[in-house]
Formats: sequence, C-alpha cells, structure tokens
Amino acid sequence: MAMSKLLRISHHLKSLKSYFPFTPFASVSRVRFLSYATPEEAAADRRRRKRRLRIEPASSLVHQKQSPPAASSPNPSAPKPPESILALSGSRLVLHNRILALIRDNDLDEAASLVRHSVYSNCQPTIFTANAVLRALLLRSRHADLLALHRFITQANIAPTIITLNLLIQSYCDCGRTGIALENFRLLLKDDALFPPAPSTWRILAKGLVDNGNLQQAVELKDEMLAKAFMPPDPVVYNHIMQGFIKNGVPETAITLYEELQEKLGGEKILNGIVYGSLMKGYFGKKMEEQAMEIYRDVLGDDSKVKFDAVSYNLVLDALGRNGKLEEAINLFGRMLKQHSPPRRFTVDLGSFNVMIDGHCLAGRFQDAVMVFWRMGEQQCTPDTQSYNNLIGHLGSNKLVAEAEELYKEMSDRRINPDECTYGLLVEACFGVNRADDATAYFHKMEELGLRPNANSYNKVIGGLVKIQRLDDADKFFDRMLEREVKPNATSYELLLKGFLDARRLDDGLKMLKGLFLDDGVAFSEQMKEFVDEVFREEGREELEKLYEDLKREKAEQLAREAEERARAEALAKEERAKKKREDAENRAAAARACVEAMEVMLRYKKDATDEESPANGSSAPLGGLFGEEKTVNHLL
Repeated sequence: MAMSKLLRISHHLKSLKSYFPFTPFASVSRVRFLSYATPEEAAADRRRRKRRLRIEPASSLVHQKQSPPAASSPNPSAPKPPESILALSGSRLVLHNRILALIRDNDLDEAASLVRHSVYSNCQPTIFTANAVLRALLLRSRHADLLALHRFITQANIAPTIITLNLLIQSYCDCGRTGIALENFRLLLKDDALFPPAPSTWRILAKGLVDNGNLQQAVELKDEMLAKAFMPPDPVVYNHIMQGFIKNGVPETAITLYEELQEKLGGEKILNGIVYGSLMKGYFGKKMEEQAMEIYRDVLGDDSKVKFDAVSYNLVLDALGRNGKLEEAINLFGRMLKQHSPPRRFTVDLGSFNVMIDGHCLAGRFQDAVMVFWRMGEQQCTPDTQSYNNLIGHLGSNKLVAEAEELYKEMSDRRINPDECTYGLLVEACFGVNRADDATAYFHKMEELGLRPNANSYNKVIGGLVKIQRLDDADKFFDRMLEREVKPNATSYELLLKGFLDARRLDDGLKMLKGLFLDDGVAFSEQMKEFVDEVFREEGREELEKLYEDLKREKAEQLAREAEERARAEALAKEERAKKKREDAENRAAAARACVEAMEVMLRYKKDATDEESPANGSSAPLGGLFGEEKTVNHLL
C-alpha cells in the first residue's frame, strides 16, 4: 500500500509544468560578473559603465512617478519678520554688551559706527542692538544721526520691531515732522503690515501731535482710531490731548474730554489715575479750586480704588505744585515714598523728584529744592543728566550761578556726562549775571568735548553777545556756525540783523538781510520786514526796494542754478549707472568664457587620464569610447 502511494506522488510531480522555464542564454547580457581575470578587464568595464551613465538616461528616472508640486516659495519682496530675542546670544550678545558699554560712556559715534561695520562681518548685530543705539541718539536729540542709522539698517535688511518704528515716529515728532510720522503710523494699519501698531505707538504719535501744536489732528486721530475700532479708548491718549488743551488755555475742553472718556468706558469712575492730574489742572485753570481739591481727595483717599503709578502721581504733584498747593504736594510726595517698595511697587521715579524740584523753585524755596535733589540717592534713584539740567536751569534763571556751577562740577565727580543742554543753560546763566567771557568759555568747552551744538545753542551765545553790544564777536560765532555746517534758523539771522540795525550798522545789516532772504529754509517774517523798513526810512536810505528786487532776481537765479546742478548730477548718476551695468555685463561674459575654458581643460585632462588607463594593446577598449567622450565634450561646450 505504501508502494502504491509513493508511485502516485511520483506520477503527480512528473505531470507538473515548470513555472519558470530555463533559458540558459536569455539574460547573459545582463549578467555582471563580480570578479575579473585581469586589471585591464576591470578598467575596461569601468569605462563602459561611465559612458553608459553619461549617455543613456537612467531608467529609474524614466519610470519614476511625478512628485507632487512643491509648495510655493515665499515672495522675495515680502517684508522680513523680525528676529526673536533668542537671536541675542553667543558672539552677537558679546557685541550687544560692547555697544551698550559705549552708550554708557556717551560715545554714540563709536557705537553707531560699530553697528555699521558689524553688518558686514560674520557677527551681524541684532535689531535689539540697533534699537539701543537709536534710543541713545533719540535721548541726545541727534535726530539726523538716528534717521541715517535707521536708513542703514533698513538697507541692510535687518527687520525692525515695533520698538524701532516707535523710535522713528518719536524722532520725526521731535523734529516737528508730524506729517511723516503720521505716514509711518498709517503703514502699520495696512493689511500687509507685519504687525499692527501697539498702544505705545498711538500714545507717542498723540503726544507728538500735541507737542507740535497739532491738537486738531490729535483729536481727529483719536476719533478715527475709535471709529474703526483699531484701539479701545486709552486714558493715556486722552491725557495727552487734555494736556494740550490746558497748555493752550482751553481747560473746559480738557474737562469735556474727561467726560467723553468716562462715557466710553461705561459711565463709571475711571480707575486709571493718569487722567486726574490733567483734570485737576483743568479745574484750576477755570478758577474752580474747590472742585480740583475735591477730585484730589476723592481719587487719593484711603478707600479709593483708582490705581496710581509713578507717572500718574507725578501729574498730580505737578498740578498741586504749579497752583500754590506745595504743602499738599509735599504730603503726597511723602506718601509716595512710603508706598515705594521695588520691585513689587514703583511709586517714585526721577520724574517725581524733578516735579518736586519744580514746585519748590516756583515757590522760591531753592535750598529745599537742592535738598530734594540730594534725597534721590536714598530711594536708589541716581540723578541723570536731565535731572541735573532741570535744577541747573532753575538756579541759573534765578541768578544763582555759583550753585549751578557747583552742580556742574558734581556731575564730573559722579561721572555723569553733561550734554549740549547743560552747557546751554550755563551759557544763559553766565550772560544773566554779566559774565560774558565765562559764557563763551563754556561754549568753547562744549565744542572741545566733541559735543554738537545746534542752532539754538549758537543762538544763546549770539543773543547774549548782541545784548551787550559785542556785535563783532556775535558775527564771528555766526560764521563759526556756518563753518561747522550747522544750519542757522530764522532767530539766528534776526538776532544779528536787529543788533546791527539798532547800532545803525546798516551795511552789515544789509549783508545779514541778504543771507536771510537767500536762505530757502528760513522765512522772512512780516514783523522783521516792517522793522527793517522803518530803520532805513529813518536813516534816509531809499535803496531798500531796489535791494528787494535784486534779491528776488538773485534768488531766482540761484534756484535755477541749483535746478541745473541737480539735473547735471542726475545725468551723471544715470551715466554712472549705465557704465556700471555695462561693466557688470562684461564681467559676467568674461566669467562665462573662463568657465568654458576651465571645463575644456578639465575634460581634456580626464580624456588623457582615460587613455593612460587603457590596455597597452588597446584591444579590450570599445571603439565607441573615444567618440563618446568627444560627443560629451561637444554637448557641454
């Protein structure tokens, strides 16, 4: 039985057909041997594989499935997002700290230069480093340098932050160019802006408009922002506008604005104390002292829920000190000192001491003002240059020049660098007590220290010298201003013009009048024109009308020359750009030719190396190998 079963299985296996028929020579051409009899055979096979890879397309690429379309690349013209604070590390952090040290040493020129040079190094500065230098330039009122550095970092493709734009808007506002500041602000309102304006941006612009006398624009901006719901009602913005109306002698509008803010916030008491100092000034301005003090007792009572910080307290202190309530201000200041508990709560800052100094000086209590100044150290508040300038200004304007000079010497002992404002205040103080030589010495010392006096600083010296009839010295300072490339303003011309005419030096007056008339950036006021006409009539000089006509004609010729020079400069610039474009094209063509020549040399070298590797008899090398190499060279060339 077992034998029969075995026979059946054998018969079944013989009946099966082979699924893979054996074809002994079908795939011989595809066989790749793993060893060669001689090194010459191996070299010949390597050459065959190289030629096949150069000529034949890879089959894996022919049958490869189409990959899905790649994601669209970002728009190269789109604004670059700013860096994170995490970028400030390593060598960039070392550079940042080095620049901060230069700023502390008041070496702003070196700090700005280091930022510029670092852009082209392997350690590019972050936007936070650039912001530090921009802020230092802003505090020193060096707006031209700030704008130049901002333009440079923009061209260097360093993405700005909102702080960068805030500093730029603040600089334009300080320069009186509120129109440009508004344009930069509105760029942030566009849909493609990287970030919207921050509340601080709105506050800076509102304060800038108010400080430049554009109250109506500030009110319109406030209404526009509220109507479009860009920002909620901001007590800080309302406070800036209220202060503007109080300064312009319209306190009732300030009170109306407070009531509007209260209505927009639900009709309840405003819990932000920033508005109450201006509200008190509004009532003081309307001779409603009782209402002002009632607000003071209400919002600063023991059970009041209104929140005050250092800035809010300072506004209330200022309202009290400027309206004969110095004792109440002293009591409030003492309360602020008791509540001051850093870092949990800050109720006192440098501004608090400066406001109290203002109140004491307005009351004629100068010794108490000096005592308040020295109390800054008790609260870990180190007086800065602005604090010294504030007290020096009060002392100097009240002819306490010796005390002001003591403070100036104290600045050197504490390693606090005086600025242009410090020396300007000392110049005014010395002229006020008939110390003209000391005044000019302070001005020269300012220049020796490398500071940059502006037109207002020169005007203080020129005005003081004109007042004591030292007209020739005043004229030398005016010429010095032009040599230092400081642009004079209308006051610069008018001080000297009036001094020359009062001294009846009409020829010198005509020279100054000509400079004033030909200066495009300076307006000849009607009041000054009437004064000049009156003096010349009294002296019987009738050539003034003819002089005006000659000046008008000369100014027209000057404008025409300037326009011609601008056109010539533009033509030269255009020609230079075209020349540079041609040179770039020639350089690219020369580079392409050099590249082709290098490829030819490389391929010839490869061909020679291949010939050296071929067998001595040359029988194993295919005939088409050499032609294949030549075909490849022709294709590449």
